[in-house]
Amino acid sequence: MNITTKLALAGVLATTTLLAGCPASTSGGAYTREQARQPQEVQMGRVESVREVIIEGTKTPIGPAAGAVVGGVAGSTVGGGRGSAVAAVIGAVAGGLAGGAIEEGVTRQRGLEITVKLDNGKLLAITQNADEVFHPGERIRVLTGGGVTRVSH
Repeated sequence: MNITTKLALAGVLATTTLLAGCPASTSGGAYTREQARQPQEVQMGRVESVREVIIEGTKTPIGPAAGAVVGGVAGSTVGGGRGSAVAAVIGAVAGGLAGGAIEEGVTRQRGLEITVKLDNGKLLAITQNADEVFHPGERIRVLTGGGVTRVSH
């Protein structure tokens, strides 16, 4: 197997692995299969404030593992004999570090921290994807169920 084939195979493996590790959505409008057809408590309130935040990306072993494979394959093509083995190890370590950083960066999302004053006077802050627009003073619903709380119009 030549180097081009090895690198292509490693790239496909890394991409497939990273895509399999994508996190569940933190969108206010996205529901998991388990959440569908489950009751949720609904509370009404008003938006007090909205603040942009960053929702950090995933940090699973998948990114570093995929990076290590790609780095190890790439490193093994450098030199010959013992030098090739050393380069493969160095490539695997560097690839693992890079793969972890890439996974976290690719899965990072823009989010909103929405502070809500419920009709009962209680204040809540809910963080979710920035896929809907909320304005202070706006009337909203807060849905809670299955360990998840979300804000919706």
